[in-house]
Amino acid sequence: MGLELRLSLESLKEDFYLCFIEEERWRYLTSGLVNTLQITLFAVLLGIAIGVVVAIVRSTHDKTIEETHGIGRFFLKLANWLCRLYLTVIRGTPVVVQLMIMYYIIFASSRNGVAVATLAFGVNSGAYVAEIFRAGIMAIDNGQFEAGRSLGFNYVQTMRYIIIPQAFKAVLPSLANEFIVLLKETSVAGYVTVRDLTMGGNIIRSVTYKAFMPLLAVAAIYLVMVIFFTYLVGKLERRLRNSER
Repeated sequence: MGLELRLSLESLKEDFYLCFIEEERWRYLTSGLVNTLQITLFAVLLGIAIGVVVAIVRSTHDKTIEETHGIGRFFLKLANWLCRLYLTVIRGTPVVVQLMIMYYIIFASSRNGVAVATLAFGVNSGAYVAEIFRAGIMAIDNGQFEAGRSLGFNYVQTMRYIIIPQAFKAVLPSLANEFIVLLKETSVAGYVTVRDLTMGGNIIRSVTYKAFMPLLAVAAIYLVMVIFFTYLVGKLERRLRNSER
């Protein structure tokens, strides 16, 4: 039994050296991790920007369409229809398909896979952020709009100075969770030859013909990141709850 254990440990040690130490193959993981974090960060920022705009359009339509007349009503209905079309298409199709359409069709002449992946994941994230943010806006009491009018604000000023800050604070934990979800979704970036964390592990596997060590390392890195960011989200939620007391 002891001999089998020693042999197993020796085998794991040899696999570890082959997969990570020899020819500094661990660099595939570190460089892939940098790309993964870069894509996730900029994609979630783009997603927030898109989502806020879509959420404002849709919530404005829901709240003011009955009071709007003439050409303004037409453009508001058109903008709301376009936003709903965007949400339906993006949320109704797999992100990996959207990624490949971006890379192989829309930006076929580009070879900057990281930028294209960032754009694709940002557009995808924007659809989910839009619904998160719209729910936050719709949850704000109508009395806040009345308060804005009593201060002499028009609708745009009320949204900018009163509604949006409150909605943003309310949905901040959900936006942080969207970052965590997006972090895991970027693992499909390798479909368009982006050397992300998952692709880095797959390169090591294809070179060494050893799957256990590199794939386990990739899974462990993702797990550590998710636990870390989940911990930060928990702290953020507690701080927001304490600030409301």
